[in-house]
Amino acid sequence: MRVACDIELGDNQRRKLESLARGRKTPVRLAQRAKIVLLADKGIMNKTIAVELGINRRTVSRWRSRYAEAGLSGIEKDLPRGGRKPIARNKIARRIIKKTTQERPKDATHWSTRSLAKELGINHSMVHRVWKANGLKPHLAKTFKVSNDPKFAEKLIDIVGLYLDPPEHALVLCADEKSSIQALDRTQPGLPLKKGRCGTMTHDYKRNGTTTLFAAIELAEGNLIGTCMKKHRHQEWIKFLILIDKETPKELDLHLIVDNYATHKHPKVKSWLKRHKRFHIHFTPTSCSWLNLIERWFRELTDKQLRRGAFTSVDQLVETILDYIDQHNNDPKSFKWTAKAEDILEKVKRAKEVLDKCTTE
Repeated sequence: MRVACDIELGDNQRRKLESLARGRKTPVRLAQRAKIVLLADKGIMNKTIAVELGINRRTVSRWRSRYAEAGLSGIEKDLPRGGRKPIARNKIARRIIKKTTQERPKDATHWSTRSLAKELGINHSMVHRVWKANGLKPHLAKTFKVSNDPKFAEKLIDIVGLYLDPPEHALVLCADEKSSIQALDRTQPGLPLKKGRCGTMTHDYKRNGTTTLFAAIELAEGNLIGTCMKKHRHQEWIKFLILIDKETPKELDLHLIVDNYATHKHPKVKSWLKRHKRFHIHFTPTSCSWLNLIERWFRELTDKQLRRGAFTSVDQLVETILDYIDQHNNDPKSFKWTAKAEDILEKVKRAKEVLDKCTTE
């Protein structure tokens, strides 16, 4: 006589299974399997579980045993099915992949499931399944830019060297300006976040002016120097360099990583730098803002303070930014660079080869 395996659940396991059994977005099969395990935990026999859930007793036995052997992962995946390979379906799948990746529709820049299904004379759900199985997402596109800087390798090695092996008796700072930050106020109050509903905000807004944030993050400790100004000309950049000079220990050299914005190369800026010998400027290659780690901090500022903020004036916007800088400096954290220069150069080399191939074709 065959005896069903015992199931004993812990509190965390039981809560997880109950959540799956009740979840509105849980696949029906997984919810059913979770119910089988929960009833088995109560010591109920397989045939009784089968009657209660309206399923076959062998189905109950199968998933009860799978959970006993592998836990939650044992019921999350379907068992491999028998039968011959779907030759016809695989053939149409190859046609779908070829059409999606190598051709375009006449009236659009990319295929939709329905337009491709109509072109091939099949059901759109088949197209969707093939796309999902092969990770194809024609409706999405990522932006990129491979730098054409003739001194790309030289500048890259210089900056990555500062990140991975900073010089002694010196500070490495990533500096830049975030220009034209708008003080946007919403035209109507938004609805707050609540259970079952995300927070809302109106799509339109009122412009109340702009400010420019000048910021530099010191990589060793993560301390941030920042200020807001009305404009972002070379005069303001020199004022920011003076602020950095005041805020850092006088006995240390300063290695500043900056981009190629014309303001940073203005003759008066160069003249100021000649008089302040402890400043050493390292320019990133063109189209390589990702190489300057202050951009990573700018993204955090945008995500946490600016994108969903509402500001009735520039003064309120500036106050919010400066408060965020103070909060950062109360518990400073830096960013750790891990990519090696040779790995980046190899990746860029492959990208250029692909671009050259596309150009020749």
